[in-house]
Amino acid sequence: MILYPNLIREALQTVTYAGTKKNLIESQMVGDDIIIKGMSVKFTLIFPRDTDPFLKSTLKAAEAAIHYHVSPDVEVTIETEFLSKPRPKDDELLPQVKHIIAVSSGKGGVGKSTVAANLAIALARLGYRVGLLDTDIFGPSMPKMFGIEDAQPYGVEVDGRTLIEPIERYGVKLLSIGFFVAPHTATIWRGGMATSALKQLIADANWGELDYFILDTPPGTSDIHLTILQTLKLTGAVIVSTPQQVALADARKGIDMYQNEKINVPILGLIENMAWFTPAELPDHRYYIFGKDGCRQLADELQIPLLAQIPLVQSVCEQGDNGTPAVLNADSVTGQAFLALAQSVVTVVRRNESAKYKKS
Repeated sequence: MILYPNLIREALQTVTYAGTKKNLIESQMVGDDIIIKGMSVKFTLIFPRDTDPFLKSTLKAAEAAIHYHVSPDVEVTIETEFLSKPRPKDDELLPQVKHIIAVSSGKGGVGKSTVAANLAIALARLGYRVGLLDTDIFGPSMPKMFGIEDAQPYGVEVDGRTLIEPIERYGVKLLSIGFFVAPHTATIWRGGMATSALKQLIADANWGELDYFILDTPPGTSDIHLTILQTLKLTGAVIVSTPQQVALADARKGIDMYQNEKINVPILGLIENMAWFTPAELPDHRYYIFGKDGCRQLADELQIPLLAQIPLVQSVCEQGDNGTPAVLNADSVTGQAFLALAQSVVTVVRRNESAKYKKS
């Protein structure tokens, strides 16, 4: 039997590419380099990107088509090319980002996302270039907190790759899975799907040059946390807790996760949220409804900084629901507290950097 290029093309014409619902020839995926030597054929298939979900199945279908329509004795070699550049390796991700900080908590309901949103905006108000990634795949809250639930990120071409352009609001570049799913629909995904989506938001987004990249992590310790730790080199983590003992017990677990010898991420400090309640009509009064100085005592015990004590006022909840975080009102008690928190984070990061420089 004599092989010739058109015989191979006719076989490939029977293979449908799921990405376009057309065959490989109509999809212009077959390269012009069909090389035939005796009963061996070698050619290239061109895919949109290296992460194409249909890549493996298409390669198998192409080889099977040649064996079925031409001859089972044909030795098939298929090479691949991609229209977009491949995603960088994990250790090459975000080369233009100086500091990556995880905002974490041992349990839900302590106001971690509120702290993350206000910290990011406060850093931007201090003049830094800031990005914020909502890594809570199953309960994203940042679109609502920033008042941009209807925002729809679009793709941009950067150095031969199609990247997601983050939404910019209050001087912060923001991405969340909440932009890509229906706001009132539960995200019912297995762990692998969630971590894959998270990696896309990290690696396939146009974050550009950032001084601080804030990660709003889900409560507890989960696959999402492991993905972050395996994918990114964190500058450090800040732990959010309320003063009550049940919250502090879970905060210890969060601290232990980052300080594990296999992970070894610096704890930049503790943030005591809802430190006291101050009524709007009595701004000088403090009511310690969740206990007093719980985070301060834990910080002293573990010898880590207490970065801030954030008071609980009614406007914090209202402003978060309205998409206007409290720090936007710099004259308010909470606005001043979040600005002070941002400055504390900057100070600790610089101190840690200086200590590393001296050791080296």
